[in-house]
Amino acid sequence: MSVPDSQGPGRLIERTVEAGGAGLRLDQWLAGAFAPDLSRSRIQALIAAGEVTTDGVVVRESRTRLRPGMRVVINLPPPGPAEPGPEEIPLDILYEDEEVIVLDKPAGLVVHPGAGNWTGTLVNALLNHCGGSLAGIGGVRRPGIVHRLDKETSGVMVVAKTERAHKALSAQFADHGRTGSLERAYWALVWGAPVRVAGTIEAPLGRSHRDRTRQAVVTAQRSDARNAVTHYKVLERFGARPDGTALASLVECRLETGRTHQIRVHMAHIGHPLVGDEDYGSAFRTKANLLPPPVAEQVRTFRRQALHARLLAFEHPASGEVLSFETPPPADMAQLISAFRALG
Repeated sequence: MSVPDSQGPGRLIERTVEAGGAGLRLDQWLAGAFAPDLSRSRIQALIAAGEVTTDGVVVRESRTRLRPGMRVVINLPPPGPAEPGPEEIPLDILYEDEEVIVLDKPAGLVVHPGAGNWTGTLVNALLNHCGGSLAGIGGVRRPGIVHRLDKETSGVMVVAKTERAHKALSAQFADHGRTGSLERAYWALVWGAPVRVAGTIEAPLGRSHRDRTRQAVVTAQRSDARNAVTHYKVLERFGARPDGTALASLVECRLETGRTHQIRVHMAHIGHPLVGDEDYGSAFRTKANLLPPPVAEQVRTFRRQALHARLLAFEHPASGEVLSFETPPPADMAQLISAFRALG
């Protein structure tokens, strides 16, 4: 059996339209019939490519209406090669099965290929590590990135290996744990210490007019403004002074939204940028002059923002089990925190 006008051989899957599907759009009905393995956008792409037939005739219109008894066949092509190539880059794997892979990303590793970083990324490393175990996402044999960490941010990440996992995890991250089990916690070493031990920063973010590569707190009326909410809790204060202030503090941040550079921008917005953050805390560079020489030297040689994704919990897309992973800060950040602790 073959499908006329197909883009190539693949796995044939077939369904017959029952009475409940009468009058529905082809893409709508297929999305329900094959959920969660095929997304509606993936189905629409297959239809447009001539990979779907109804009663043996190729259909290229997603809005085609169905009749009871119609035989619908999808030719699901084998996953094609991803554009990025596999590269042998060491990974710290915390957990892996046929659906997901959880890892501790080191600082300095870019997540996805892009301008200036077309190789040497996490995606390249995962293509090498996972190999044939990637089931294919959107028709391409590639890892499904459902969230990202900045290049110089370390910590726990989860990546999807199948389309089902990609769809389920994407939904969890879009919900940000409001109704589900998703939980994310970061440790940030910041200059000074917030007056309140715990609080919430709610300030919309958009592109900075001064530097398009950076984010900034903007008015809600701006067309590119995106709601952003960060909850923080002060864990430790370092170099406390009689007036209640401190030279620095260790803060736990939990995200209610997941905007680019959110923690870095929000902490700088309330006057406590991250130690080492040249993008959002360069004005605080001279703070190191207030520190004892050994600590000051640690700060000057720390070449990234002091931010670590410490905890990640999510619901497994297949079993429904809630998985939780925690990692300590890497050696460079741990040594920096220890240096500040010596201040008392």
